[in-house]
Amino acid sequence: MAEDNGQQASENGQAQRQVALQKIYIRDASIEVPDGPRVFTEQYQPEVNVDLNTRIENLSRETHQVTLTVTVTAKQAERTAYIVEVQQAGVFQIDGFDDDAERGHLLGAYCPSILFPYIRESVGDMVQRAGFPHFLLQPVNFDRLYAQHQRNDGSPTNVGDATH
Repeated sequence: MAEDNGQQASENGQAQRQVALQKIYIRDASIEVPDGPRVFTEQYQPEVNVDLNTRIENLSRETHQVTLTVTVTAKQAERTAYIVEVQQAGVFQIDGFDDDAERGHLLGAYCPSILFPYIRESVGDMVQRAGFPHFLLQPVNFDRLYAQHQRNDGSPTNVGDATH
């Protein structure tokens, strides 16, 4: 039945709605252990801070690059144990979404949620390779973060930089 609706929409001249991931890649990644090896001589009980940022670059009306950036900073007392930053990017083809608010939600919430599992794996792997216990980013509700950003920003169509 879903195929019939798609055929009807095509026959009526309406564009089919589709979101397609064209490419996914790590745009940038780094890890710093500024106080190594001293940080490894102490009992490891860090305070961890996670910053999340989304950036959208419009490549054309239908094609967009969404970059999800995560910065994890772990501090051990006064020392920085590590800083990990990963930029996970995806190129998305979005067709049939003419409403700016709907398109903004796709780019600001749906696309980052597609990228999140990849960035979670990269961050955890980098932390472990730096000699620290595995770090697992907790799940993120991108719909809630996007709605919160829209309320704070006041413009439902602004999908540029969003820090969460």
